[in-house]
Amino acid sequence: MPVRRRSYTGPGQVKCRNKGKAVIVRIGKLSAGRQDGATLGGWGQGSRKLGSILILLASVAALTLILADQGSRGRFGPIEAHVVPSVPAPAARDGERQAGAEAAPVQVEEGRYRALSEFVARRYRVSQDAAFDLVTLAHGAGSQLHLDPLLIIAVIAVESRFNPIAESSAGAKGLMQIIPKYHGDKLEEFGGEQAVFEPAANIHVGATILKEYLRRTGNLGIALQMYAGALADDEDQYTRKVLNERHRLLQVVSPSPPRPAPPVAVRTAATRVSYPQVLPSKLD
Repeated sequence: MPVRRRSYTGPGQVKCRNKGKAVIVRIGKLSAGRQDGATLGGWGQGSRKLGSILILLASVAALTLILADQGSRGRFGPIEAHVVPSVPAPAARDGERQAGAEAAPVQVEEGRYRALSEFVARRYRVSQDAAFDLVTLAHGAGSQLHLDPLLIIAVIAVESRFNPIAESSAGAKGLMQIIPKYHGDKLEEFGGEQAVFEPAANIHVGATILKEYLRRTGNLGIALQMYAGALADDEDQYTRKVLNERHRLLQVVSPSPPRPAPPVAVRTAATRVSYPQVLPSKLD
């Protein structure tokens, strides 16, 4: 390819080959128009290089952020999927064990209350929910007064058959048939004599009266006969009724198979009771 030689002077030379012939082009000074074009072309190439560098830097920065995010989350997914469960501190483990130990008796007690309330509901034809509440109240009073809760429930069964508004011709009222004019001082704690029909107040006051008789006599049979106002009954029929009912309740909550009822303790055969152990194991 023929190349026109020009008499430009300049330091640079460019070699190129065409059809096996070497042609030397001397680059000299360009006109103002050519210089401007070359300058713009250089700026264009520089801009492209600069843009490529910026894109590369942005890609590197984005990749760095992605790697950092993956490092904080885990290699392939959320951090929750790869975290090794931490070992709880000794204090935390002790707290968990204590909470579990406290929850177990609560579950046992609730099962006991359910079993007793089902028995009471069937035998005395009362609402199971009401029976559960009364059984719970009897256990609360028994725990506070150190009195056997099954004995309290048995007294309620014999006295009122779980009727909270029962009232006798002698003026005895409520679940445990309390006579307000004789025990008004004990009812004052619950608001006065009008509280005698409230189950919680009636059960607590009735259990307190029975506990006082037991302290005074030290004999379960005599204490029960005093509670019924039947000390003149030499056969202790009231005591027999209460203890027989208690034995039935015991069979409900006892894990052992039912056994024949033991001889009923009466005033002449009942073992003396020392406070606060109210009902001796011999009576079970």
